[in-house]
Amino acid sequence: MKILLVENDRKIGQFIKKGLEEVAYPTTLANSCATGMDAFFEGNFDVVILDLGLGDGDGMDLLAAWRHQKFQTPVLILSARGDINDKVNGLNLGADDYLAKPFSFAELLARIRSLGRRQSGQSKTLLRHGSLQMDLISREISLDGQSLELTPREFALLEMFLQNIGRVLTRTQIIEKIWDVYFDMETNLLDVYISKLRTKLVSDDSDTVKITTIRGVGYRFEK
Repeated sequence: MKILLVENDRKIGQFIKKGLEEVAYPTTLANSCATGMDAFFEGNFDVVILDLGLGDGDGMDLLAAWRHQKFQTPVLILSARGDINDKVNGLNLGADDYLAKPFSFAELLARIRSLGRRQSGQSKTLLRHGSLQMDLISREISLDGQSLELTPREFALLEMFLQNIGRVLTRTQIIEKIWDVYFDMETNLLDVYISKLRTKLVSDDSDTVKITTIRGVGYRFEK
């Protein structure tokens, strides 16, 4: 389980990061709204731990931005603001849990594991890569928070790539999965579809989506 920790207090941040990594949860630590936002889009995290009193803004704004862009990554707010109104506001904005400081690390860990179990039940139907998100149930796709319109075959092609990030897929593998046995292997139809998909997946974050051609073999959706 990969965790993003957005925590203003560096000592608390290092304490939590060390504890989580000791139980084999790779943790990325960010100390501000800006670095938290960047880290969120650079990695596919299973859970976010979010402080509210960040040096360059309010963690509530980060949460609101993520939920506005339809990202459903579980968020646990960890804050010294333990007032009931803050808790209600955070939960209404889309937080999945709220833990006030001072806190017990054992309780924090238990809550993270609970959110992780909840997320694992959703992971089969929700595919994510950076700011790209695909919902297999609603068949909705968004990039940078904006809805994308794909044809059924483009959708199937992108789904196959998202399920095999970093792996080389041969032309034969793709064709057999997306088309049928009557597909003419001599045509360039696959290349045309790849080109169309690349055009639709142009992002403000140029590193979000990259489909690399492996000459003579096939394609790879980069990590």
